[in-house]
Amino acid sequence: MSGTIFLSPPDLSPLEEAYVLRAVRSGRFDPDGPEIRHFEREVAGRVGTAHALAVSSGTAALHLALLAVGAGPGTVVVVPTLTFAATANAVAYTGASPVFVDCEPASGNLDVELLPALLDRLRAAGERVAAVMTVDINGSCADYERLLPICADAGVPMVEDAAQALGATRRGRAAGSFGRVGIFSFSHNKIMTTSCGGMVVSEDADLVARCRHLSSQAREPVAHYEHRDVGYNYRLSNVLAALGRAQLRRLDQMIDRRRALRERYAKLFAAVPGARILGDGDAGSNCWLTSLVVDPDAAGWDAAQLGRHLAARDIETRPMWKPMHRQPVYAGRPAALTGAADRLFATSVSLPSGSGLAGGDADRLFTAVEEFLEGRR
Repeated sequence: MSGTIFLSPPDLSPLEEAYVLRAVRSGRFDPDGPEIRHFEREVAGRVGTAHALAVSSGTAALHLALLAVGAGPGTVVVVPTLTFAATANAVAYTGASPVFVDCEPASGNLDVELLPALLDRLRAAGERVAAVMTVDINGSCADYERLLPICADAGVPMVEDAAQALGATRRGRAAGSFGRVGIFSFSHNKIMTTSCGGMVVSEDADLVARCRHLSSQAREPVAHYEHRDVGYNYRLSNVLAALGRAQLRRLDQMIDRRRALRERYAKLFAAVPGARILGDGDAGSNCWLTSLVVDPDAAGWDAAQLGRHLAARDIETRPMWKPMHRQPVYAGRPAALTGAADRLFATSVSLPSGSGLAGGDADRLFTAVEEFLEGRR
């Protein structure tokens, strides 16, 4: 037994050590160091956008993206209710108000069917909709073929929260490239990490330039310190950008390993009545996290029972996010709901999915799952 098996730990190799050591030895610790510019160009190249801005976190990237599209006091932003708090919090930072929308049961992504009526209702109420946010849940892209025309018809920009989806694609197009602006997270548990960090990507040069200005304390380009806006200290460090460059070189390898784990889970649960993998069948997913959805009436057990069984064996799991409309901080906010996010929260569990999970630890994990299933036959 090698200790705790975590849900999605960092996957580092000698390559990352070499890149970081080179950055440290260069003596460049300033926020305009060469590793940052290389990292921005390389991520933009991977995603297929013309511009990118490296920042200190995915949440910072979301905040800047929303400001850049005009979110602020007196506006609302449509946000999926099934998401991490940062998505909604970034809206609140701008002074705008989130309006929550439910998810598709199969993928967990924003329910496209609800969006046109919601936008009509907001427009009729005199609300100014600054943006529609999408979240690519567990590394699977939302249904952009249907979402983009709806947003275009309504004249509302799309902000794509692809925090979990770097490397994912939909019909050959990369996650992060669909919206007017997209963002990624490089926190410690994402598909690749800079320990913390994020990226704004867009085809819009002016938008990214505005984000870059705000991320650097909004300092005007003069010799002394001059500020016309309230800015933020959201810059990524040169050393962490070097770590990101090494991780990016290994991204496809890490995606392949996570996909192999998901396929192993899918094979294991295929014969279990009432059990399914959230978003299963998406060949373009980066498989960042594998979440199991369980119908307890059909399976004879529930997701929480599996989580407790694995926890007793020092294996980490986690329920899906508690929907934002259920969070006390956002109680009473307007929402378009079907109950799908509530059901996923009640019936699902996310399983260890790290690309570094292999060998004896992987065997220990799957043996523990098999023991659980055997005990309920």
